Amino acid sequence: MIWIYRLFFVPVFLILLPYYAARMLRRGGYSKDFLHRFGLHKNLPFPAEGKKRIWIQAVSVGEIEALGAMLKKLSEDPRIQIVITTTTSTGYKILREKYAGYCEYVGIFPFDFMPFSTAAWNRIKPNLCVSMEGELWPEHLHQASSRGIPALLINARLSDKSFSRYKKFPSIAKRLFGKFAKISASSEPNFSRIKALGAENVVCSGNLKFDSAISETISENERNSLKKEIGFDGGSFVLLGSSTWGGEEEMLLKALKKIRSKGKDCRLLLVPRHAERRGEIKEILSESGLPYCVRSESKSAPSGTMVYLADTTGELRMFTQIADLAFVGKSLPPNDGGQTPIECAALGKPMVYGNRMTNFRAACSTLESERASVKVNSHDEAVEKLCELAFDENSRNRLSENAKKWHSANVGATDRTIEIITASLFKK
Repeated sequence: MIWIYRLFFVPVFLILLPYYAARMLRRGGYSKDFLHRFGLHKNLPFPAEGKKRIWIQAVSVGEIEALGAMLKKLSEDPRIQIVITTTTSTGYKILREKYAGYCEYVGIFPFDFMPFSTAAWNRIKPNLCVSMEGELWPEHLHQASSRGIPALLINARLSDKSFSRYKKFPSIAKRLFGKFAKISASSEPNFSRIKALGAENVVCSGNLKFDSAISETISENERNSLKKEIGFDGGSFVLLGSSTWGGEEEMLLKALKKIRSKGKDCRLLLVPRHAERRGEIKEILSESGLPYCVRSESKSAPSGTMVYLADTTGELRMFTQIADLAFVGKSLPPNDGGQTPIECAALGKPMVYGNRMTNFRAACSTLESERASVKVNSHDEAVEKLCELAFDENSRNRLSENAKKWHSANVGATDRTIEIITASLFKK
């Protein structure tokens, strides 16, 4: 199978190259350590006697942030050396700024083609290969297998699209998942899906994002200072657009105007999922006629700012802490999949989201059954519900308390995952 993959890799790569090249240029930041993508990493020495090296691959910001609590604990074990690679420029930036101190080395994941993957493996020399969530790279896994290095898949999940795609090619799916010595699923539904594809040695350890969601909190004074910095009055009501996608900013602006028309000093804090959409969002804000500020142009906003566009990376958790009410993005049509609701829940923020949270179906189902979140079915319903909650403090408080209880009941995945990693590293 690996030779078929190698044979088709080059023509498929060349066909897709214009699309990905355009996306790289649009997002920016990809020139940093670009040679890593060809496997030209730092040539690390073999681990000293008594030490073991883990190579963890986490594709982007969300996966890297989910590793935070685990990285801290693993780094405290003197026997373990950590190497982390990521794929996106934003992920690499966060990795260098926030987590490099826990690691022996951080870098960019190579293109999954034999010469590049071989070069990376020869330089990194891991004793254990760990992939996050849905990172199933055939060449990478073949390199591990051919070298006798165990591979783990942690926080594993399958979206509706991925599960449907793998079901069409069951033999390929079984071979891919069979490359892992152990698979740690992030939820029972994901456990069932992976098992249904023929994978063995699968356990459900829970979602690492529950443990990392509250690792960085800010004080009351810091929250007040942050509100002042972004031009919001101390007593203003903050509506947060958390990881918004196209179409959702317009909905939130309608909600803002409706809330303000009823006499409440509401301000809108927009944190789009992709910062490169700033130009598109600025046009929408200009048309709204409301005073706004863009963080990449000026961190400090004038008093009286109605909308603050936080077009930066890695600051969502900080901004969530000044919100009074949140809308979780990528959840209203035509978007699909959803962004994580876990951070809002961990921080006790009442939240609303659409009916397209398909990548977080299990989490949202339990959130809703615990009355810890509100699901809406349309843009208009979202506006109505956000407006209703803005004026109903008791309902917001109930959502907040229920969300915190829900989150507390789901922590513990970090310790369970570390047990799997250490057992694989130090087999007797």
